[in-house]
Amino acid sequence: MNGRGRMFVMHIALQGCLRARDVEYGVNADTGGHIRYLLDLARASAAEPRVDRIEIVTRGFRQDGMADCYAVRTEDVDAKTRIVRLETTSSCYLAKEALWAEHDSFSAALIAHIAALDRRPDIFHAHYADGGEIARRVGAALDIPFLFTAHSLGRVKRDAFAGIDDADALAGMDRRIALEERTIAAAAGIIASSRDEAEVQYAGYDAYRPGRIRVIEPGSDLAAFADAAPDPAMAGRIDRFLTDPDKPMILAIARPVTKKNLAGLVHAYGNDPHLRRTANLVIVAGIRDDIARMEPEIASNLDELLRLIDRYDLYGQVAYPKHHLPSEVPSIYALARRRGGVFVNPALNEPFGLTLLEAAAAGLPIVATDSGGPNDIIERCGNGVLVDPRDHGAMAAAIGRILDDRPLWERYSRAGAVAVAAYDWTRHAELYHDFAESALGRRPPRALPADPSGTTMLISDIDNTLVGCPAATVRFADWHGRQEDLLFGIATGRSLHSAQAILSRENVPQPQVLITSVGSEIYHLDRTGTAYDLDEAWATQIAAGWDRPAVAAILAYATDLQPQGSLEQRLFKLSYFTRGDPDAARRVRDLLRAAGHACSVIQSHGTYLDILPHAASKGTAVEHVRRHYGMARDQVMVAGDSGNDVEMLRSVRHSIIVANHSDGLDQDPTLAHSFVSSYGHAGGIIEGVDHFRQLAQRRRTKTTKKTATDPSCTPCASAS
Repeated sequence: MNGRGRMFVMHIALQGCLRARDVEYGVNADTGGHIRYLLDLARASAAEPRVDRIEIVTRGFRQDGMADCYAVRTEDVDAKTRIVRLETTSSCYLAKEALWAEHDSFSAALIAHIAALDRRPDIFHAHYADGGEIARRVGAALDIPFLFTAHSLGRVKRDAFAGIDDADALAGMDRRIALEERTIAAAAGIIASSRDEAEVQYAGYDAYRPGRIRVIEPGSDLAAFADAAPDPAMAGRIDRFLTDPDKPMILAIARPVTKKNLAGLVHAYGNDPHLRRTANLVIVAGIRDDIARMEPEIASNLDELLRLIDRYDLYGQVAYPKHHLPSEVPSIYALARRRGGVFVNPALNEPFGLTLLEAAAAGLPIVATDSGGPNDIIERCGNGVLVDPRDHGAMAAAIGRILDDRPLWERYSRAGAVAVAAYDWTRHAELYHDFAESALGRRPPRALPADPSGTTMLISDIDNTLVGCPAATVRFADWHGRQEDLLFGIATGRSLHSAQAILSRENVPQPQVLITSVGSEIYHLDRTGTAYDLDEAWATQIAAGWDRPAVAAILAYATDLQPQGSLEQRLFKLSYFTRGDPDAARRVRDLLRAAGHACSVIQSHGTYLDILPHAASKGTAVEHVRRHYGMARDQVMVAGDSGNDVEMLRSVRHSIIVANHSDGLDQDPTLAHSFVSSYGHAGGIIEGVDHFRQLAQRRRTKTTKKTATDPSCTPCASAS
């Protein structure tokens, strides 16, 4: 690093056709959303004062039919950023499946390039498995740490194509997965775009450590989509396919590769007579001239689309334009909005889903795959529904329900405006560089006290306790910065990555400990401040007697509870909706006890029900954490607002109930020892901490006075 401590970030990205302007998205299978992400991230990073230099290092190549710029050694992106293209053994364009053969020559070329620079990069950021392998090799050789963004993972792709019988393709996937395993093990930190990626997709790898993964949702420049109007020229290229162009548009925009599942959308539309009568299907599948000259995967998928259109006799009902410019994409969304349409992402897995944000900003309701990033987008924006992409009937039904219900369409259309404010590149870049600085050791966490006797531990719930009032959260952050003797932790029903995401979004100080999933998981911040380590001792302790499959089977058979989404189900937690039954917890507890399962059953907000191992709860987890840090009982304070905080509030002497509490906490006789704040949210936490500190001070003063005046209290010799 230079004397000013500003970062030189070097991105390593071998896949696709990388250039600074007018990117040819969809021209091949590897030029897609990851290139858009990389270029947008670089531009946002260039605006960060902490960064003074960025290089995007990729392969140079020459290929008939492709632009000459891909062989140009360097290309300036902006004043801080340039693209560097290195020569490797092969001089032609290579698809990702063939890049493994270039690893040796690319690594050697990168080491030589760095040696010729006036300054070494401070950190690498590797993209995809091939970039990860290069960063691992060169980073080890030059002692440079690296961050990793997978964009998509080989295990997920292999699972999606479980029936594949192509030996070469399977061998390629196995090679890719091996690269990913090595990269995950060696990376200083991993950046994921969604909870699904962090908690489900990476979990299939042997090197998986959830605490080293940070979910940082990509930004997106959405103003152009929010303000777009239909373009007559683009509309003409679509409408020439359609018998009745004024019908609502079912719109999909994606590269024609197998994982995008465009064929599944055609099946859903073709098999539904109602959709065919009431709406047109418009598929914008990249740019093409002669299909026969395109890459095999793209050509195969386009051929399949054309065959399906013919099989279902969809002529006049389906449009599939051949060309569009990147600048014309907003007008396509605007045309679909004007015609009362729906945007559909039918991908088998979608790591994030930039097109969903574009559609949301344009005011289009969305129907999206339930595998990947769309879970987070729809939860955040509330602008559509998730479906199983393999269930064509469910996909068609979801589309039809939105098209047929105008009030629902308008509600989803309005809700999409949330995306414009929520997915911001400036904020993404800020969080990204915080993470990079931690990986470089520039953001060390607050040191733990060698002697904990003078320290206070505060553990707080998140939703409606720590966050919920932005002004109070800002005040808490400022207050926390002045509490040098405070050990801060979180206890939440959220998962680790969900908790980290909302804490980052709300600018909450980094906790030393995270008790997550209603007390069933505990994570401790490591010494670098980059990662969280799972408390294995706690996991072992609560696992005793826990038979998750048996408990789930009983509840599925004997109750009408509705399971919450797959991301809310954890190894030591089953989560349900109670369908409004206020007595659900007691009934479930009795049912499981009768079947020989002693479980912790927790109901909150009258709606949510969590089933945990008998030994697990926020309360028992806080006690474990107290012992872990060697603190006395009266040094610990907890704060909460709802039913899933009861065990924690009950088990700690110094409990704070914020004013905006629910579930009748202030009427619970077992919580009579708690301080009920007169302020809500984080303001109530501060008030409660001050209350208990003043109480402790009065006790110490009283003890001191008694020692000085009571003859029965004789000072020890050492005191004199």
